[in-house]
Amino acid sequence: MCFNYEKFKKVREIISYGKLCGEKNYTPGYSGNISARYKEGLLITTSGSSNGYLKTNDVVYTDFEGKSLEKGKKPSSEKFLHIEIYKKRPEINYIIHVHAPYLSSFAAAGKGLTEPILAENVFYFGGIPIAEYALPSSRELVDNTIKFFDNYDAVLMANHGFIAASKTMKDAYMKLELAESYAQVVINTKILGGAKLLTPEQEEAILALRN
Repeated sequence: MCFNYEKFKKVREIISYGKLCGEKNYTPGYSGNISARYKEGLLITTSGSSNGYLKTNDVVYTDFEGKSLEKGKKPSSEKFLHIEIYKKRPEINYIIHVHAPYLSSFAAAGKGLTEPILAENVFYFGGIPIAEYALPSSRELVDNTIKFFDNYDAVLMANHGFIAASKTMKDAYMKLELAESYAQVVINTKILGGAKLLTPEQEEAILALRN
């Protein structure tokens, strides 16, 4: 059998960043899933696996119809959410979906992270919208969520969790780390009496730095 370096590299990335998510308590227990675009489909964590404790056998090659291409391995039930993001955004190569505590607090409260509070988060996200609730793994959840990927790379899902996508695995993870810190800061500002928002002019100036 010919050794496939590209597949090996991407599987190792999924395992490595899954472990990092676990160490940071971004993906407790069996929650969440991670994927990478690969050939005519994706490599995605298997159903029932734990992101923080992944082994090579916990990642499965799946086509864009959601069918496992490896005998005896079942892809995550959230596979179609990943698939539709890859279809919508050809430049996206990696997706991380987790239930990080601070981000999940906003998801559970039905609140997006859209207020311009920190310059860095305005720059990297513009905002983090929240998708309307739907049953996990359902087509409705996919439809409610992917529409935000026209303009955003990170989305909260009501009463569920958080999903981030990017060209590289490192950047997808960095978006997660930034977003979780952002959520914690927002909660802290509420304890302190409320954040001082950036003005529309200040927000516009930050966004202009992207160009």
